[in-house]
Amino acid sequence: MTLSKLPQCKRLKMVKVDRLETLVQRELSLILQREVKDQVGFITITGVKVTNELSFIFAYYTVYGTKEDRAKTQESLDRAKGFIKNQLASRVKMRKVPELVFKFDESYEKGMKIDDLLKDIK
Repeated sequence: MTLSKLPQCKRLKMVKVDRLETLVQRELSLILQREVKDQVGFITITGVKVTNELSFIFAYYTVYGTKEDRAKTQESLDRAKGFIKNQLASRVKMRKVPELVFKFDESYEKGMKIDDLLKDIK
C-alpha cells in the first residue's frame, strides 16, 4: 500500500516517525562523536528505527576495526546508554524518550561478502 492510499492520520504519524528517526540519528551521531568518552573504535550510526508506539529506538551502527573492537564498542554503548538517553532527551523534545537499543549493522559486511563472491565469478 502506498503512502497516498493510507488514511491521513496514519500518513501524518508515518511522516512524524520518519522525521523523528532522522533527527535522532543526527543527534546520536553528535552525542557519540562529542560527548561519549568511553567508546572504542570509530562509530557510524547507519540508521535509526523508532517503533510505532514510540517505546524503542533501535540505533544501527558500524565500527571500524576488528570483531574484538566491535564487542568492546557494544559494551561501551551499553554502559553509556543512560548517559546517551539523557543527552538525547535534552536535545530532542519528546514527552518520553524511548528505550535505546544499539545493534551492530551487518549489512556492510554482507555487502562486502557478496562483492567478493561476484569478483570470484568473473
